[in-house]
Amino acid sequence: MLKVGTRGSQLALQQTGIVMEELRRKRPGLTLDVHVIKTTGDRMQDVALAQIGGKGVFVKELEEALLERRIDLAVHSMKDVPALLPEGLEIAAMLEREDARDVLISKGNFKLERIPSGARIGTGSLRRGCQLKNIYLDVEIVPIRGNLDTRIKKIERDNLDGIIVAAAGLKRMGWQDRASQFIPPEIMTPAIGQGALGVEVRKGEDVGEIVSVLNHEKTFTEVSAERAFLAVFGAGCQVPLAAYGTIEKDSITVTGLVGSLDGRMLIKDRVRGPVAEAEQMGRILAERILAAGGRQILDEVYRRLS
Repeated sequence: MLKVGTRGSQLALQQTGIVMEELRRKRPGLTLDVHVIKTTGDRMQDVALAQIGGKGVFVKELEEALLERRIDLAVHSMKDVPALLPEGLEIAAMLEREDARDVLISKGNFKLERIPSGARIGTGSLRRGCQLKNIYLDVEIVPIRGNLDTRIKKIERDNLDGIIVAAAGLKRMGWQDRASQFIPPEIMTPAIGQGALGVEVRKGEDVGEIVSVLNHEKTFTEVSAERAFLAVFGAGCQVPLAAYGTIEKDSITVTGLVGSLDGRMLIKDRVRGPVAEAEQMGRILAERILAAGGRQILDEVYRRLS
């Protein structure tokens, strides 16, 4: 029997169910047992992610459970996973990526090109807020946290004009009809790993081999390029940062950006190269963006936070 670790939100359980169903299909006879683990990010829903430690707040306790052998594998949204994993752990598989785009859910069903002047848009993501402010300077970004259902309800409860969330979560919950607009990646570059589910295990054990049947090579390569970009920045949720890799035939294109918190400065670039050098492409892109002014943006953001 394998013990599967997951967060306890409705979406996390739905995503873990997807992984388990696929694993049972490919490994008939395998017994799986779900273990719900509450993470720092789940416990502190009234505090901005940047204030409680950024990216790792949704995975830290799951990784501790892995290292302490309380669970055998952990299911993560890859966008929540920091660039550096604890020693002894690895991502053994990523399932085929769901829609990587962001989604606008708006009151009155308006799209971004018809966004009202001074609109109040809710998001817990610095990346989304920065890119939106860069295009629509008078939009008011309202920080929101909580599970997907809670965030949707905040449109009415907090008198918001709309919210921006990940398309993947909306689709996995079967709520895609609530979307007012699927935002093209050219308008809003997705989060690193957005839409991809990863399975983390202890290195060098049979579990890695068992779950490897779940791996979708194209997704793994694209997300690995994005995570290589992230590793150069060494950033979590304290900085508006985005990267998105797409493979066509034997080449990969990686688009990335870093921006200021108010959206006034945004440096965006893209590189293209062979699939075999996907991670190298991510690193090259990060260095280019840092050299083009990204370093100054990082310094300014961290100066404000200190």
